[in-house]
Amino acid sequence: MRFEPTFESLRQYSAPEWFRDAKFGIWSHWGPQSVPMFGDWYARNMYIQGQPQYEYHLRHYGHPSKFGYKDICALWKAEKFDPDALIAKYYKAGARYLMTQATHHDHFFNYDSQINRMNSMNVGPHKDILALWKAAADKYQLPFGISEHLGASFSWWRVNKGCDKTGPYAGVPYDGNDPAYQDFYHANQEHGTGEDLTPWYTDNEQFRDYWLKCVNEMIDKFKPDLLYTDGVLPFGDHWMAEQGKLTDLSVYNRGLQAVARLYNTSIDKHGENQAVYLQKDRREEIFSVGVLDIEKSQLPGIMPEPWHTDTCIGNWFYDVHHPYKSPEQIVEMLVDIISKNGVMLLNILQRPDGTIDEDAEYILDRLAEWFAINSEAVYGTRPWRTFGEGETRVKIDGFTEEKTDWNLSDVRYVQKEGAVYAFLLGAKGGETLTLRSFAEDEVKSVELLGYGPVEFRKDYGVVVVKLPERLPSFCANTLKLGINA
Repeated sequence: MRFEPTFESLRQYSAPEWFRDAKFGIWSHWGPQSVPMFGDWYARNMYIQGQPQYEYHLRHYGHPSKFGYKDICALWKAEKFDPDALIAKYYKAGARYLMTQATHHDHFFNYDSQINRMNSMNVGPHKDILALWKAAADKYQLPFGISEHLGASFSWWRVNKGCDKTGPYAGVPYDGNDPAYQDFYHANQEHGTGEDLTPWYTDNEQFRDYWLKCVNEMIDKFKPDLLYTDGVLPFGDHWMAEQGKLTDLSVYNRGLQAVARLYNTSIDKHGENQAVYLQKDRREEIFSVGVLDIEKSQLPGIMPEPWHTDTCIGNWFYDVHHPYKSPEQIVEMLVDIISKNGVMLLNILQRPDGTIDEDAEYILDRLAEWFAINSEAVYGTRPWRTFGEGETRVKIDGFTEEKTDWNLSDVRYVQKEGAVYAFLLGAKGGETLTLRSFAEDEVKSVELLGYGPVEFRKDYGVVVVKLPERLPSFCANTLKLGINA
């Protein structure tokens, strides 16, 4: 079956088995905005007087009328970028797919584009970053994904047309007004120079055509296994969609064309569709054309179809000021997500030269240690009849992510091949654990992964497990419960 660019056709989509099995991927959310090592949205905030990134840019590089974002791009060299070495680390740390960034809102393309001259072959690294990533991923047979953040770029970057309101450069236009770079900075004067983020997607029809042309180029060039859109399915209104008020489906025509092209390209390559499209509209009538993505958040319970969350160890781009999540928090997030039929993507931050720092190395080493013991309970599993036990819940509040304070009763479940796996989120060595979700005589054996069989008994419809004094994993230890047929 081939797909047509219509909702009727694309709603027949079903996520491929490899995606349901993979559970965990790593993202290289990387590009020229890593150069100042000052975090996300640098390309926008450097043009907003009073923003910390503006102040840093002014004092470190010069005023954005003289030294603009195009000049930051020229400083990005990726001189120590070694994708083979990074993929080896990522695979050992549990990743079973790779996501890479084709372009952020900054409109700089990380591959050899024939459409946009501001790309990593012509400017900065003089390397096809995505092609290098894909070659490395192929060596490990990792599904290869690309993220496009282009749809919001036209209106998001209106601030580069502005100027300082006060100070020695008051009234001096930023370099986004330079006619020689209007193709890069966008001829987006219609949106003014304000800091407002509405609309997320412009109404400009010429830019919408440009978006589709670029995304088609990405699909044709890389034939990705995943395509991620940073926003709702283009070109629905980001804010109205969140409120469920978007009813004119004709605005999605270009987005539907891109999704159909993605799937049909996969069919041509594999004989069946193996591709995944990710976007952020939470309405089923929209997200059912692919897989729902929830940025830096989670769901409260099991969703019938697989869903996806993307998060990062720190900020979205390398940021010397931002602390990292602990390995414990990352693992606990993962098991909570997969218990609810989710898949988790983790951004590992790269410095502008392409390397990762010691703290990121530590996180990867700890993930590798955990997966070496517990991977059986992750890959290829499916949700059980309940996602877990215990009263503790992760905080679900926008982009808020906090380390959850788990206790002994907190357990998350998945199942595979006649076994139920119980991730112990708060249990400590030597404690006695009570599991209340099993029917009488349903459990025939209990094993602690990385340790072996453990004592258990069945009392009045509950399973009571005695844990050894020393647990094999530093967090989220896993019981494998054999189930009577």
